[in-house]
Amino acid sequence: MGEAALVLAGGFSRRMGNDKWSLPFGGETLLERTVRIVREVVPEVWVVAREGQGVRGRFRIARDPAEGMGPLAGLAAGLEAMAADRAFLTSCDVPFLRPALVRRLLDLSRGHLAAVPFVDGYHMTTAAVYARDALPAARRLLAEGRLRPFFLVEELRARIVTAEEIRDVDPSLESFRNCNTPGEYRAALRDAGLEPPAAGRPRGKEGQA
Repeated sequence: MGEAALVLAGGFSRRMGNDKWSLPFGGETLLERTVRIVREVVPEVWVVAREGQGVRGRFRIARDPAEGMGPLAGLAAGLEAMAADRAFLTSCDVPFLRPALVRRLLDLSRGHLAAVPFVDGYHMTTAAVYARDALPAARRLLAEGRLRPFFLVEELRARIVTAEEIRDVDPSLESFRNCNTPGEYRAALRDAGLEPPAAGRPRGKEGQA
C-alpha cells in the first residue's frame, strides 16, 4: 500500500524554448515548486527525466529511456520506479496546483486502476492518478506504438472525475493551468504577484524529494 507522485520533467519544451523545469517561480524553480506541493500530500515523489537530462536538485530521479515517446513512456518509467501502489501524475509546470486536489483525486481513485479529470472538454491525462497495476497495459501500448495517454485511460476503464466533483477544492480549476509558452509563463508570474526573471534566469534553490 502507499501513495506517490510522479512529476514529468523530461519534455523538450519546444514551445517554451527552455527546459520548463528550470524556470524560476519566486525563490524556486517550477519543478521545485511542483515537488514541494505534492510532498504536502504524499511521502514518495519521483521526478521523471529523460536519459542524460541534467535535472539539478536533490530529487529522486526515474529515467525515461524512451526518448520522444511522450508522457505515456514517462508514466511507465515512474510506475516502475515507485514502491507505492498508486501515484498522482503531474507535469512540472503547474504552479497553481492545489494539494487538496491531489488528495481528492487519490481518494476518488480507490477501487480503480486510474482516475482522470474531465475538464473543459478534455481528459486531463497528465493530472491524474494511476495504479502501479496499470504498468503492463502502459508497456503494451508503448510496444504497439499507441502513445496517446488516452489510450491507456480507455484500456483501464478509468474512473472519470467531473469538474463538479473537484470544484469545492479548486473552484477556478487553477490546478490544471500550466506554462507551455513564454506568454503563459509570464501570465502565471503576474497572477502570482511575481516579477519576471532578469536576463540569465537565476536558478532557484535546491529541493528535496
